[in-house]
Amino acid sequence: MKTIGLLGGMSWESSIQYERLINTEVRRRLGGVNSADLIIRSYNFAAIEQLQKADDWDTAAALLTADAARLESAGAEVVLLCTNTMHRVAPAIEAGLNVPFLHLADATARAVVDAGVANVALLGTRYTMEQAFYRDRLVAHGLDVLVPGPNDRTTVHNVIYDELVQGVVNPASKAAYLDVIERLVHAGAQGVIAGCTEIELLVAAEDVAIPYFPTTTLHAMAAVDFALGA
Repeated sequence: MKTIGLLGGMSWESSIQYERLINTEVRRRLGGVNSADLIIRSYNFAAIEQLQKADDWDTAAALLTADAARLESAGAEVVLLCTNTMHRVAPAIEAGLNVPFLHLADATARAVVDAGVANVALLGTRYTMEQAFYRDRLVAHGLDVLVPGPNDRTTVHNVIYDELVQGVVNPASKAAYLDVIERLVHAGAQGVIAGCTEIELLVAAEDVAIPYFPTTTLHAMAAVDFALGA
């Protein structure tokens, strides 16, 4: 079993899902009391959020790149960044490593392509929906990507930061998300990406009528595949 390094705590509400999913899957595959070999760097998310708000991606890149290298030095044989939004700085992180970096958007795109979906909706933070770093990565896999309209982007973003990262799961917000998804379906979406790791706390696959791609789960399974040589 290879050792997995997790850059997490962005927010810890989703990062603990990574740990749970990875450990549960390792136990399912290997049986008994087996669990994953993990090294974790967890952050005070308030500090990360301030860098996002300040548009200070260079400082964020330097911080995460240095800590990814520390995970490698501590024995990590593969590194995951447990957040969609901070993949804005993924190129810097990957360039600073000598071990593989499993890009979250790549794991997601492979699942979308394997499902036969070509036109996919993307939900996430405002940064993920509006900036090119994530959409372009999906497009590079041959996908057409739809994002919500301006008002819906505000709704999706605010629910993430005002509720989900604080552990609040609100049925009214779930209904609002499902309305957003319905409008995207009418616009041509054949599937929907939960492109923020906290969205899976609110919306599940059984809640939507089209293929649903939960990025936390997909990324975690890719990590297990790598660690176990699947």
